[in-house]
Amino acid sequence: MTDKLLDKYTKRASSPDATPAEPDADDAENLGCFGWLRGVRDRSIMLELRKKDGHVLAIGYSWLERVEFEPEDGITLHLPGRRVRIKGSCLNTDCRPTVRLFDGIIRHRVPWIRESDRTEMLQVGDDSVTIESIQWDD
Repeated sequence: MTDKLLDKYTKRASSPDATPAEPDADDAENLGCFGWLRGVRDRSIMLELRKKDGHVLAIGYSWLERVEFEPEDGITLHLPGRRVRIKGSCLNTDCRPTVRLFDGIIRHRVPWIRESDRTEMLQVGDDSVTIESIQWDD
């Protein structure tokens, strides 16, 4: 463990009004096609949507009007003037106890989601979360 990392978790706040540092996407646990913030109080401010071609869209969680899950259609994020569709398999099943993609989104615990590449989709099991596509309207 580096001193910098150790200081991050052991250093006292300089004042009682100081707020803890916001976790970033690098602090997230990588669960394959999405990240997960492990801390009980960790919340992400934005959600990064990463496509296979390198295009990335980051949306603020505060802009989400509603989130829908339909087993046959996937997850739909409704934002003002935009709709994002996340299609895949096992989007609302436990990939670990109490860790589900849909629940993580509605609780702001998911800092990023990425499309799975073809080899990942062939190698994963039947109960693994895979993201086939992320599509958004302008």
